[in-house]
Amino acid sequence: MFRSDYISQLDIQLLFKMKTLRSFSAVINMCLTSYVCCVMQHLGELVLGFLNRDLQPSCLLACLETVRILSRDKHRLDPFITRSAMLTLARYAGIVVDITATPAHSHLVEGQDQEVIVEALKSICNILLHNETGQVRFFDLRLTFLLTALRVDVRTQLAQELHGISLLGNLFPVQTLAGFESIPPEELPPLSREQAERAMEILKILFNITFDTTRRKVDEEEAAEYRHLGAILRHCLLSHADGEERTEEFHSHTVNLLGNLPLPCLDVLLMPKVQQGSIEYMGVNMDAVNMLLEFMERKLDRGHKLKETLLPSLNLLTESARIHRETRKFLRSKVLPPLRDVKNRPEVGNALRNKIVRLMTHIDTDVKDYAAEFLFVLCKENVSRFIKYTGYGNAAGLLAARGLLRGGRESGIYSEDEDSETEEYREAKAHINPITGVVEEEQPNPMEGMTEEQKELEAMKLVSMFDRLSRCNVIQPMQLGMDGKMREMTPEDLHKVAHNPLVQSEEPANSESEDDAQ
Repeated sequence: MFRSDYISQLDIQLLFKMKTLRSFSAVINMCLTSYVCCVMQHLGELVLGFLNRDLQPSCLLACLETVRILSRDKHRLDPFITRSAMLTLARYAGIVVDITATPAHSHLVEGQDQEVIVEALKSICNILLHNETGQVRFFDLRLTFLLTALRVDVRTQLAQELHGISLLGNLFPVQTLAGFESIPPEELPPLSREQAERAMEILKILFNITFDTTRRKVDEEEAAEYRHLGAILRHCLLSHADGEERTEEFHSHTVNLLGNLPLPCLDVLLMPKVQQGSIEYMGVNMDAVNMLLEFMERKLDRGHKLKETLLPSLNLLTESARIHRETRKFLRSKVLPPLRDVKNRPEVGNALRNKIVRLMTHIDTDVKDYAAEFLFVLCKENVSRFIKYTGYGNAAGLLAARGLLRGGRESGIYSEDEDSETEEYREAKAHINPITGVVEEEQPNPMEGMTEEQKELEAMKLVSMFDRLSRCNVIQPMQLGMDGKMREMTPEDLHKVAHNPLVQSEEPANSESEDDAQ
């Protein structure tokens, strides 16, 4: 009995010690887990701090490898999901340029080591896999933008197989503004910084997958998608972000994408009903068109990189005016109002017409051509009206390219409008120099008092000088051909001109017979 009781007491003591040991182990495990969590979080913050310094390549690679390993644990991502951390990793991955980066990091995008890029991308992929915060979603969109920009197959797959237009359209934060159509544009709530940045990434992705839309026909289903997208873009155009610069960037991406939409789908810009506070013209809501015009003028006034900043909006307005009569008439009322000033050259002044006419002699050929095309469309592609507002000298480039130097009209289909001549223009019309487009003081005739023989002698001297310059390849004399285009003058042509300088190869078309209606 004694031995049995003794063993029983030993068992009880052993069981008590085991229970105590398990409790102690649980407490130790909890403490260790908490300690490890704090250590790992501190380690993550410490490594990110190192990454913001100028490091040696081997140390830099070791830090990024550490981030990659730490980011595998979805419960320990707190140090890596902040904006500054994501920007740091994105810089090393070469997918974003941070304007706040120090000079030591200004070289990170160009000439980046491939191993560094790969490690940074792996870390970002881990974070994207385990976290769904808004900041991480932004970089998810940034990676999608890069893939669609670099890979044609990914672009096609997203656009067609994955219905990317509808998919991305549903991610727009401006979708929340769908119920605000009755509110004037200036009263729309501003987008937050995060909303604006995410929307701009979506706009850039959509631009990549739709940039070839205007080059092909779209079916009814696609047209419906593009119209829905156009309605969203109209909201974007009338929305504003938290700051003038961010709003300008947001609108730039919106305009770029609008230029990719099929032209018939642009009518969604005019479809909303006219509300109180809206800009109305001919019974149509012109808020979006007016916003585009103001945006274009701001880019024009800045004069910086006009080819990249001005042409998207200028081309969008041109094509909209070409197919929508109300848009064209509204734009003409703003850009080419009835002409009253006949004393100053068309390119002189601060009116929008003067600014665009100045672009018609710009050194950049694309800028020059787009500006001339815009005004030509507003003039319904009527040569005499085009010259009236721009002067023959400014208009000569477009007319020569179109074979319209003899006058006439392009084959575009335009409606007939009312006469736009003002009384001031009608009175001065006979005295306007068509080359400059203004009334000039009468100049003395340099050949006054000369005999016919003297005139012919001066003409021969002039032709002789032209011939020498031509033979030395200094200039190439040109003349107007039968097709209305310029062609080179041969020695025979110069000989004809020398013996009869007042004769022309063909009488120009009578431009006065053309109507001058709007």
